[in-house]
Amino acid sequence: MSDPRYAITVDVPLPFDQAIDKVTALLATQGFGVLTTIDVKATLKKKLDQDIAPYTILGACNPGFAHQAVQAVESIGVLLPCNVVLKGIDDAHTRVFLTRVEGMFSLVDTTDSGDGDMDAIAAEVGKRMQAVADGLVG
Repeated sequence: MSDPRYAITVDVPLPFDQAIDKVTALLATQGFGVLTTIDVKATLKKKLDQDIAPYTILGACNPGFAHQAVQAVESIGVLLPCNVVLKGIDDAHTRVFLTRVEGMFSLVDTTDSGDGDMDAIAAEVGKRMQAVADGLVG
């Protein structure tokens, strides 16, 4: 399924397109906008003539936290935005993978960040991603 160190996984009883709408709405309640949408299924069909289940990557960003993170560690952009992946399981179910922020940010050496806020930023963003996951099951 997924590695729990870097992804929160939730199976939702919704068709793929409805799951995208629900995830996008839940992200908005936590202050995230979707900056990018990558339709992996369409890309693989076009580039490799391969068919896979619906698979879309949403690049979610909370501008305030992104700004704080970039100010603390200039290279943090390689870990931004927070990706949310949706994979169609069948016509009525979708699997959602949300970035486990604390796991991803554990790669960052904050000893030279100047203000040491990365742990606090990661904890808060992680809490908000978990809230999105909780909203999918509740």
